[in-house]
Amino acid sequence: MKKVPQRKCIACQERDSKKGLMRIVKNKEGQIFLDETGKANGRGAYICKSSECLKKAIKSKALNRAFKIEVPDEVYENLLKELEKYE
Repeated sequence: MKKVPQRKCIACQERDSKKGLMRIVKNKEGQIFLDETGKANGRGAYICKSSECLKKAIKSKALNRAFKIEVPDEVYENLLKELEKYE
């Protein structure tokens, strides 16, 4: 039996399979975006596929901690728009 990789949502702290969560990536250029393939280069943080969890992450500044930088508001807005496509 193959082991399914588990990841934790940075907002609600729930564990799920890698495929059950969305990956947010910060690449070397400092761009932050949703990684649909799960294979993009860069630092990754996982979040549930719901805008509620992303709003929680924004409120608690979870992405700032995950990427160790100050994440601009426009990045959060873009992530919210992208995530709404999957709901």
